[in-house]
Amino acid sequence: MMVVALGGALFQLKAPTAMPTTALEMVMAASPLSKAVLVLLAVLSLFSWAIMFAKWSTFRRLEKAGREFVHDFERADTLEEATIFAKRARPNPYVSVYNRAMRFLDSTNPALAATADRRGRLSASQVEALRMVIDAESSDEREKLGAQIPWLATIGSVSPLIGLFGTVVGVIAAFLNIGTKGSGNINAVAPGIAEALIATAAALAVAIPAAFAYNIFASRLNRLDNMLEGFGSELIALMARAERI
Repeated sequence: MMVVALGGALFQLKAPTAMPTTALEMVMAASPLSKAVLVLLAVLSLFSWAIMFAKWSTFRRLEKAGREFVHDFERADTLEEATIFAKRARPNPYVSVYNRAMRFLDSTNPALAATADRRGRLSASQVEALRMVIDAESSDEREKLGAQIPWLATIGSVSPLIGLFGTVVGVIAAFLNIGTKGSGNINAVAPGIAEALIATAAALAVAIPAAFAYNIFASRLNRLDNMLEGFGSELIALMARAERI
């Protein structure tokens, strides 16, 4: 009897005067521990949706600006034309990669001396260093764009566990009601089972959108990574046509 009394105090179970008929009434009648679980899930949901909206807006803006710059870049015949396009383009990962490559090119003394037939050129090792610089800048841009996206994976995987905790709390509440009332009828069991189902449903409502969004954003990041790699190759090819490497 003492254990039941302590358990009842912990979960603060009260015999309702009437059975809850709506989800809100079930939440209001839930134990403080169950309410804490639901509040935590609500906070995680708001956090995940804030990330989703922010990243969707960022991806949309940068991808549009990137497509415009790449379209102009593909029409450039010289590095001077490409530089003009880069200066007038809106900020995007492709422009960042281009500017970083040009800074490396302008600050590097060609290892192959100029001759009467051509200007000085970069050696094979310098071209390899240029390739590494482009790859490093591409990785930095990907990391900046991918910031906070791992939180979606974390929320998507942790929320069901939090919901499971709420489910266990609801089952415990049901058994405590049976103990305090000395009966296993529906009036004693229903409130705790309702808590369990609400926690489970709330957890799924948080986890499913977060998991979907993470997979979508991860796919877009991988696509951006591949496109930046292709852009780097095109940039090096343009430098070769311009006889800078």
